[in-house]
Amino acid sequence: MGCFDVKRSAAYPPTPTLPFQGGLRVVGRGLSGSQDYLRFRPRATAITLRPMTRTGLIIRHTPFEGIAGFREPVEAAGYALERIDVSCQSFAKIDFEGPDLILLMGGPMGVYETDRHPWLAAEIEAVRHRIAAGKPTIGVCLGSQLIAAALGARVYPGPVKEVGFAPVAINEAGAASPLRHLEDVPVLHWHGDTFDLPAGAELLASTRAYPNQAFRKGDRLLALQCHPEMGTDERFEVWLAEGEDYVAQAGTDVPTLRRDYAALGPSAVAAGRTLIAEWIAGLG
Repeated sequence: MGCFDVKRSAAYPPTPTLPFQGGLRVVGRGLSGSQDYLRFRPRATAITLRPMTRTGLIIRHTPFEGIAGFREPVEAAGYALERIDVSCQSFAKIDFEGPDLILLMGGPMGVYETDRHPWLAAEIEAVRHRIAAGKPTIGVCLGSQLIAAALGARVYPGPVKEVGFAPVAINEAGAASPLRHLEDVPVLHWHGDTFDLPAGAELLASTRAYPNQAFRKGDRLLALQCHPEMGTDERFEVWLAEGEDYVAQAGTDVPTLRRDYAALGPSAVAAGRTLIAEWIAGLG
């Protein structure tokens, strides 16, 4: 598949993409020539992804961190999903305010590494505009950190690398939200960065090492530091292969993670799907 992929069902035959303006504009090349310097430009004409249904766009920051187990509840809610990789030149043309739903997925880079990844600053600005427009947005791991940065919060290296399956502590606000479906459920963690809670955001869950595990701002913005989308996706083997040193720094090992993924993953992703299904239902 190409950089901009469309997952279509029989109920929705292919439809052409219409020309549009706005979104992220290329203003220069990276030092290696492989990355673009991007700048957000407010929308002029929205991209039409598909008629007669709601549209969802997956922003993928690395090929092995996709929507995974969240695809099922999102599509069941009637969203026609498309996917764009940030490494593709077409990412510079994406209108962040066009899709009905955007899912910002994980990645190995830090939000603060804008020198190594020049597209980060433009993506943060685009997310900021989308949030200001009240458009439904979900962020997972790096995606949650991008949301925090877009809301003006500091993102920085955490005290330890948190890797493996463990439950999150759901607070009172979380218990009154779709996050309650994660209560007492070991979910996958794979992060070494954290963020300050953005102003006006409502904290939903924590762990001992990372107090800010999940937050929301209103009913249309959800940020998850952990990975409740993972549990049955086979790409986890790529995580293990690519992250062996990272895993060791976290004080665990690949065989333990592989065993826990097989034993705990299915229940974790089942809880994650229920969480997302309820959150989407609350969008109206």
